[in-house]
Amino acid sequence: MVPVYLAINWDIVLDGLLISVVGYVVVLCALAVLYYVFRYLPNLLHLRVRSRLRRQGKNIHKNEELTIVGDVSAAIAAALYLYLNEVHDEEHTIMTIKKISKTYSPWSSKIFGVSNRMRH
Repeated sequence: MVPVYLAINWDIVLDGLLISVVGYVVVLCALAVLYYVFRYLPNLLHLRVRSRLRRQGKNIHKNEELTIVGDVSAAIAAALYLYLNEVHDEEHTIMTIKKISKTYSPWSSKIFGVSNRMRH
């Protein structure tokens, strides 16, 4: 049995590891940024709504909830869906099939279905 020696180019291996590590770090950083954006975006939007309501002269307490409950938003979405579907006119489709009689058509010809086999 003859031993087989593999020549490993360590520069290529280290470059591959570096690219892998950088790729994982970039993906994890992007996920962390997206987490914080989605986590704190409602708070920023609430601040904007509160400031707009203060400019209009309405008193808003800090503990007052400004969001809509899920059941209410589902009812609004269902009502909008039903309303927008009723806006369209109902179109009745009429399909007319006319029979055209031809005496000869290559598609219905039986001569092309017969195979020409030579018998010995």
